[in-house]
Amino acid sequence: MKKLFVLSAWALFGCLSTAANAEEVQCKPSSEAEILAQFERWNLRLGSGDPEQVAALYSEDAILLPTLSNQPRLTTAQRIQYFTYFLGNRPSGRLDSHHLALGCNTAVLSGLYTFTFASNGESAAARYTYAYRWDGQQWLITSHHSSLLPSN
Repeated sequence: MKKLFVLSAWALFGCLSTAANAEEVQCKPSSEAEILAQFERWNLRLGSGDPEQVAALYSEDAILLPTLSNQPRLTTAQRIQYFTYFLGNRPSGRLDSHHLALGCNTAVLSGLYTFTFASNGESAAARYTYAYRWDGQQWLITSHHSSLLPSN
């Protein structure tokens, strides 16, 4: 009987603790339109030509696996270095397709996009995944993977 009481107490404590923790987290209501707007915000920053403005959309601990480089970018300085190179091509992105998964203060946007480069008129079709986290004030990119589409 004592064992049953102790187990019941632990179970109740665990439920109360979980409920208390759940109350502390405030999930930001979000929508497909709001997350798609994050891509547009990113694309507008590309148009600014300023790599620091683009890099500011990423969290401090974000990973960037860029389209035109084989090196992961793990720091703000590394992301600025990549965007300095990438913006030299004067890119503009367009989403061709997307899939969205929303969570509590998180979102993952994946699909296909195309970049057009004003520097030479060429374009590049690529796959993408953006993971976003709401930091209490804005959506930040926590993970960004982009890779050229295979030719077949």
